[in-house]
Amino acid sequence: MSDSIKKKRFQTVVLPHLNSAFNLACWLTRNRQDAEDVVQEAYLRAFRFFDGFHGEDGRAWLLTIVRNTFYNWYQGSQKQRQETSFDEELHQAAPGDVIGQMAADNDPEALLMRKDSELQLQQALQALPLEFREVMVMRELEELSYKQIAAIVGIPIGTVMSRLGRGRKLLATILAPTSAAPVAPSRQER
Repeated sequence: MSDSIKKKRFQTVVLPHLNSAFNLACWLTRNRQDAEDVVQEAYLRAFRFFDGFHGEDGRAWLLTIVRNTFYNWYQGSQKQRQETSFDEELHQAAPGDVIGQMAADNDPEALLMRKDSELQLQQALQALPLEFREVMVMRELEELSYKQIAAIVGIPIGTVMSRLGRGRKLLATILAPTSAAPVAPSRQER
């Protein structure tokens, strides 16, 4: 395939799914900058191996590459983290920095209009273990079919369904209201 035909076909089949790729990468990496790096690497890989793509579902194919790129990046960063000494001041982060960073990039007026429940849901999704979070994001946010998710993750459809079920239960547990704090006795009860 000539380079110009390859570029045009790539732009038609793969490029429109950039938002989905970035969304998945954000949820997997929990960091906007790392997600950008993962997506950039994934698109380079997708273009490099585009001649081997003969399917019709460019979105599922691309998200598979994003997921695999993330896991390669994650293993590399884990290995580097083990080899690097920990500097408390350099690595100190406040809880919710990822969500705060993502929110800071949006329009302030839109931020004011967002519901508290959205923030709670995002935080709950972030708290899920990776194996549940990735299938939840693909199904609930990216609206992929069980079959597509199974192909992307490389697991049977039944396992996808199981992870979704368990992920939803964990999410419900995380979002469940905590038991009310004990009320201090009134003056009359003392």
